[in-house]
Amino acid sequence: MYKTTSRLLAIAAASLALTVGATAANAQTPPPPGGPGMMHGGPGMHGGPGMHGDFMLGFKKLHDKLNLNAAQEKQWQAALDTMKQNGQAMRKNHEQMKQQFDSMKNQPILDLNAMHTAHEQVEQQNQQLREQTTQAWLAFYNGLNDQQKTTVSTAIKERFAKMEQRHEQMRERWEQHHKGGASAPAAQQ
Repeated sequence: MYKTTSRLLAIAAASLALTVGATAANAQTPPPPGGPGMMHGGPGMHGGPGMHGDFMLGFKKLHDKLNLNAAQEKQWQAALDTMKQNGQAMRKNHEQMKQQFDSMKNQPILDLNAMHTAHEQVEQQNQQLREQTTQAWLAFYNGLNDQQKTTVSTAIKERFAKMEQRHEQMRERWEQHHKGGASAPAAQQ
């Protein structure tokens, strides 16, 4: 029960950061290219440029719907600045990892221990940056009144529904692909 509650709380906090501002930072700086064994982009980075533009429009609309007072706007900007700075730091960490891998890949024998240690250090740093960003957005959210929280909650629920719909579509395509792939060898026999 505790793990489920913690997981849902983490998902909601991450979704708040995503819904409220993650795309704003990405509008200023592109996502880092993926390295070996690393995830590409980040939450909400699926899809093409059109999706990004649509989400930015939704982000602006959410900000406008909230009718923030001066103190809330200050918290919004602080959270946005924290997110942008941390996003830049994470991209820098990623680039350092990529440079390290590039310098090592020509060696006849890779030092997998060193690569693992470096990767773990970067992951730990990135986790701290993600936590700082989440805390900044939670501080913003906690400064909202109930009507504003309802507006944000509705946006998060809509985002969850879209994510679930995409997940279901991907699952269906995966099943269709594997059904087609499984029947092809049987037909050849």
